[in-house]
Amino acid sequence: MSNFEYIIASLPYLTMDYRYAEGQGFQTVLDEIRRDLSEKDNAALDVLLDGFNAKKLGPEFYAAVFKSSEKFLREYFRFDLMLRNAKVRYLNRELGRPEETDIVNPWNEEEGEEAPLWEFEEQRPIQLALEGASLLEREKELDNICWEKVSSLETFHYFDLTAVLAYVTKLHIVDRWLALDEEKGRELFHKLVREVKSTFSGVNYQANEEK
Repeated sequence: MSNFEYIIASLPYLTMDYRYAEGQGFQTVLDEIRRDLSEKDNAALDVLLDGFNAKKLGPEFYAAVFKSSEKFLREYFRFDLMLRNAKVRYLNRELGRPEETDIVNPWNEEEGEEAPLWEFEEQRPIQLALEGASLLEREKELDNICWEKVSSLETFHYFDLTAVLAYVTKLHIVDRWLALDEEKGRELFHKLVREVKSTFSGVNYQANEEK
């Protein structure tokens, strides 16, 4: 059985200047988390990590994850698919290609599966971000949208698997920016630490209110 309270309590243990300590990194944090996760919950984490690997993404991955028993995985990767397809459509328009070229569609029409409408809540903000002036600013804005989506999915989840999966997803964003833009990476990690700390104050506050 997973020890979620211990895992969440130990997550923001990285250095005060919001960098990994020497010899540490994304994998180090994952190893710490995995030690207190059950076999079943580790399997769910494996699915999340597969979704961070572009080589593993495709119709088969999305079709499988949409059948997952974990709501966070279903909802996050539906957003992820919509985001990626929005990027492809934007590039197709810029390059003068048919808009649906290279769009990933995991729904099997031969088996009678109906694809949902492609419109989604974040469509307009993503479109505006893609039209940004510079590549760096576009990536920052898209990751901000992704961050907010993850935050919405973890609402009211404090000490459970959803909280852990959401943290790892955000840490993955932080890790990418530490490589691309150290200042932005530290800023995001600082935000992540504040969010985790507010989880405890929020739970304590609610507990006190009930007394």
